[in-house]
Amino acid sequence: MAKKFSSCKENFVCDNCGKEIIGNGFTNHCPFCLYSKHIDINPGDRMNKCLGLMKPISVELKGGGSVYTIVYKCLKCGVLKKNRSAKNDSFQTILFISKGE
Repeated sequence: MAKKFSSCKENFVCDNCGKEIIGNGFTNHCPFCLYSKHIDINPGDRMNKCLGLMKPISVELKGGGSVYTIVYKCLKCGVLKKNRSAKNDSFQTILFISKGE
């Protein structure tokens, strides 16, 4: 069975807000604005050719309300993806998105 996750420690500049992000091997979105980029087919593989900006469109609560899952929509191809929030994500931005604003 093929490995579905590859740790890829990369720093990047957010295509949405322009902040410089220090990656930790699991970083896949900006912790400030929560935008991501459609670059993976499987997490960390960097094999997707779309390269569209992934807009955070909603937030789901899991684990009795202790885990936030961010729902993304690619602004280029329209695909929907989900990813767990990270400890250093802006809680204010998570709340803003969860209110649908």
